[in-house]
Amino acid sequence: MPEARFSPLPPGSVIGILGGGQLGRMLALAATKLGLRTHIYCPDPDSPAFQVSDRRTVAAYEDHVALEAFARSLDLVTYEFENVPADTAAALTRHVPVEPQPSVLDITQDRYTEKSFVRSQGLNVAPFEAVSTPQEIAVAVSRIGYPAVLKTRRFGYDGKGQALISNSSAIAPAWSAMGARPAILEAHIPFQKEISVILARGRDSTVRIFDISENRHENHILRSSIVPAGIGEEAAASARELGSALANALGLVGVMAVELFLVEKEGREHLLVNEIAPRVHNSGHWTEDACLFSQFELHIRAIAGWPLPEPQRYFDVEMTNILGPEVEAWRDFAGEPQTALHLYGKKESRPGRKMGHVNRLKLRKMG
Repeated sequence: MPEARFSPLPPGSVIGILGGGQLGRMLALAATKLGLRTHIYCPDPDSPAFQVSDRRTVAAYEDHVALEAFARSLDLVTYEFENVPADTAAALTRHVPVEPQPSVLDITQDRYTEKSFVRSQGLNVAPFEAVSTPQEIAVAVSRIGYPAVLKTRRFGYDGKGQALISNSSAIAPAWSAMGARPAILEAHIPFQKEISVILARGRDSTVRIFDISENRHENHILRSSIVPAGIGEEAAASARELGSALANALGLVGVMAVELFLVEKEGREHLLVNEIAPRVHNSGHWTEDACLFSQFELHIRAIAGWPLPEPQRYFDVEMTNILGPEVEAWRDFAGEPQTALHLYGKKESRPGRKMGHVNRLKLRKMG
């Protein structure tokens, strides 16, 4: 078993990353900047992170022989997505430190467990109930009210794994669409804005928080994140406080995103926690160009035990995702003034697939 005490990783150390998508790619680039090497583990031989990593392993997450060989080549393991199979994380911890720790995954991989954890910390969430049959959905919606949202408990993203229930006749189709498996029913919240808190927490419990972003979606997919968010300072302070409280309660080491609904009640802004993602996040991509230190660098610093600097922002910024065939306009994006283009190197363009993003910058007025 790895020792509980941890010495900061020196340059030249090897960090393993589970997952080879764009987040793994950007983590590998951030590690390289700091003189750290990366080894990407992913089942997909065409993973874009392979293009920028020192080493790669192409194997299933359930392949324990490959996992052991992977672990023995590393000083530390992290991941780009939170749905790492529990057995995979457990197998790796027998050989090498894993951050964030598997206990964090246990909470955040299941929507019901996650919502229950958030509520146990005294934070507000939409009313919710666990449901396992259409009959249980009918009972739950009688308490929660219409409209409600039925969500899979696991493996949902970009609007996948959820269905709106606006009346009793929608229950059966929604249950079928969710694969007739255990789910969570939540009240539909008519929010004014969705915002994100992106923060990093170090091994010494230091917490650094980026400025709050306002998120805008199209077809359940994040289209843009805007900083500064158009919210009051009281709401921004509350967002920072609850983000820090959740990171400390989880014992997180690394970067975490907390997605929040902002609702207005009696002329004041209130926040509800929507989701937690214990990893670098799409709504934090703006940090690559608007800040001296990006979310990716702070994640690498945090897990490696390095000092965490304040992530001061120098630009106002709007991050826009490049989806599917929009990537064919890369020349236009590349020619825009005050615009940083990031392409992920994916071979196949499909509608709604995230192919890259742009950060459009405007010099921030300081003081």
